[in-house]
Amino acid sequence: MMERLGRRLRIGVIGGGAGSFIGPVHRIAARLDGKYDLVAAALSSDPRRAAEEGRRLGFAPERVYGSWRELLAREAGREDGIDVVAVMTPNDSHFEICMAALDAGLHILCDKPLSTDVSSARELAARVRTAGAEFCVTYCYSGYPMVRQARDMVRAGELGEIRQVQLQYVQGNLAEPGPSSGWRMQGGRVGGSLVLLDIATHAFHLGAYVTGQDIASLCADVGATRPGGEVDDYVATLMRYANGARGSLWVTNAAAGSEHGLSFRIHGDLGGLEWHQEEPNRLLHRRAGGFDQVLTRRLDPAMSPGALRSTRVALGHPEGYLEAFANLYDEFAEVVAARLKGDRPPAEADLFPGVLDGVKGLLIVEAAARSARSGAWERVEAP
Repeated sequence: MMERLGRRLRIGVIGGGAGSFIGPVHRIAARLDGKYDLVAAALSSDPRRAAEEGRRLGFAPERVYGSWRELLAREAGREDGIDVVAVMTPNDSHFEICMAALDAGLHILCDKPLSTDVSSARELAARVRTAGAEFCVTYCYSGYPMVRQARDMVRAGELGEIRQVQLQYVQGNLAEPGPSSGWRMQGGRVGGSLVLLDIATHAFHLGAYVTGQDIASLCADVGATRPGGEVDDYVATLMRYANGARGSLWVTNAAAGSEHGLSFRIHGDLGGLEWHQEEPNRLLHRRAGGFDQVLTRRLDPAMSPGALRSTRVALGHPEGYLEAFANLYDEFAEVVAARLKGDRPPAEADLFPGVLDGVKGLLIVEAAARSARSGAWERVEAP
């Protein structure tokens, strides 16, 4: 589809400047497949820092902006203005920026969450529909080849009826007491619970992405385990899925000694699948009445279509986080190019997380917060 468009997509980035972890990830992902030209940037809320960082990263000086509002306004007036904007700012700014970007006629990649509350997330999703825009929420772990292998296997019925789902995301970066730093440690900017919005949404989405099932209700324990902890760093949840499957989730960023333990175990009546993001190129398939099988990521016709489409390098060479993130950018580019040409979106539209996935994440967070307060099971509303 990019060939039919006859050029690369022009993309602008908002946020992700000096000191940001996710900014370089976005920029590398956008460049990896040669489908975007990074042409405009608003890299900081401080105009001076934005200008310095823009020069350091090699953006043309006239397209380095002191604010996201200036970027949107001035790019809209250019013949060669941007087609796409990538938003990687603090949580409490996503809604306002994305709504303005939609008004400017842009397609959007946005870090989760869509906003800090459900009502504005729904408003944003409705605006995406009426604008006819493409929107990707960067739940990046859905871009791993073996995650997509698992998803395709579930869709093909290889696990049978899904009965149990276990999700974990176990980090240790907040295990030691220390001074608060950064916007993530500020409840108002995060949007409430740090652990729920920052990492638990990734785990919830991964379970839904692979199984194709949404959470219908849950019972959650949410809080801080660090002495004097000023933000939530722990959540344990029991879940019931729409098809009747039962599930559990353990997520924390305060487990001393842990690195980045994102994983799932999913079982149906015919067998189960297990994947660990710290060993991303291996998927364990446990078959009822048969031997366990370890599936490895490789360029092989035996892999599922989703896994093959997401695999970049040959057998024996590992790939991981940056490539998974880039898969979302790659697929989004194909869909946006089709939209700009007036063509039907290609199959890639079914692979990357969309705006409704972002709404669902906030609905789960809201239900978990209600459950933590009530001590009871709470229903997860439909988006």
